[in-house]
Amino acid sequence: MAEALGWGAVAASSLIVGALLGLARPWPERVVGLVLAFGAGALISAVSFDLAEEGVQLGGGDSVALGLAAGALTYFLADRAVDRLGRHRRTGSSSARSPTEDGGTALALGALLDGIPEQMVLGIGLAAGGGVSVGLLAAIFISNLPEAIGSATDMRAAGRSRAAITCLWIIVALICTFATGVGYGIADGASGELQAAINGFAAGTLLVMLIDSMIPEAARQAGKVAGVITVLGFAVAAGLSGVS
Repeated sequence: MAEALGWGAVAASSLIVGALLGLARPWPERVVGLVLAFGAGALISAVSFDLAEEGVQLGGGDSVALGLAAGALTYFLADRAVDRLGRHRRTGSSSARSPTEDGGTALALGALLDGIPEQMVLGIGLAAGGGVSVGLLAAIFISNLPEAIGSATDMRAAGRSRAAITCLWIIVALICTFATGVGYGIADGASGELQAAINGFAAGTLLVMLIDSMIPEAARQAGKVAGVITVLGFAVAAGLSGVS
């Protein structure tokens, strides 16, 4: 259990590092967009090789499909709930959140909703005796950085305090670390189908977050070069996924 929590903390630590980098200085919009694009590519690789493909091998395509649907709906409904709460709390003349606030909140929500099942997968793998998956660990760490940098930058631009942003990301990192321990603890009783569904859930939340928030933000801030950088992020993460 201690080993699982340790590796979970390593993977989740990039959330805090990314948030602190986002708060350390005003980052040029283009740089943030490039970082988001690279992270989006890494996440697409994680969905393809470390979550969907492995999930099919563990429990079959039907379990992965159910997990995908559950993860996508969970993210969609949670994002709508956050959006409604933001509109209710807003006291200004506009009833909608600003683009930066909306993007920052969506990225934070995505990091939490995909981070929990992702790190559960990491813990399950450790409990199975195969050691830590270097590819999955690297994909989680790499993709966490741009999510946190982009979110913290957007939230700061929207007027959130540094303390509030830092506390938010510490909480998200702690929850994700704990999820690794949970995955380790349930591994003995988890069937292949359940593990496949967990993989699918993580993949579903990632895909919706990517399409709704991360990729549009990357393209908006970095321009046409975002596509090339996304492919580069995919290539790096795909290469690491073969390392065990």
